[in-house]
Amino acid sequence: MEKEFAEWQRVKQGIQDSDNRLFPHEREVRWCSVGLNVGSEEDGNGGYYTRPVLIVKIMTRNTCLCIPLTTREKHGSYYAEVDLSDGVSRKVVLSQIRLIDAKRLWSLISTIDVDQFEKIKKALIDIIK
Repeated sequence: MEKEFAEWQRVKQGIQDSDNRLFPHEREVRWCSVGLNVGSEEDGNGGYYTRPVLIVKIMTRNTCLCIPLTTREKHGSYYAEVDLSDGVSRKVVLSQIRLIDAKRLWSLISTIDVDQFEKIKKALIDIIK
């Protein structure tokens, strides 16, 4: 499948030029314009190339670490279950953690509970040991 990088570049320029900036919190799952990426990196979908991400750590006022979510059935140490209490099976893709600017973030989907968040952070630490 050929990727339309020029279209993503146009959308990305619009995000950069925007004054919109949300102030996320850890444990939130938000829509994020992750973009059209290279190779096996997780892509976004739709007009703004979005996908849900879990906010793992606020780094600065403008940046945070996040992990993309997937609804595809995945197994192994690079995936951890995340339950948004809506009956849909999801996993965070731990290997795809990334730093993003808060300008990429859109609406709040859910906030996961503390116990679930701690399990995900432990799984993340385990893969980088």
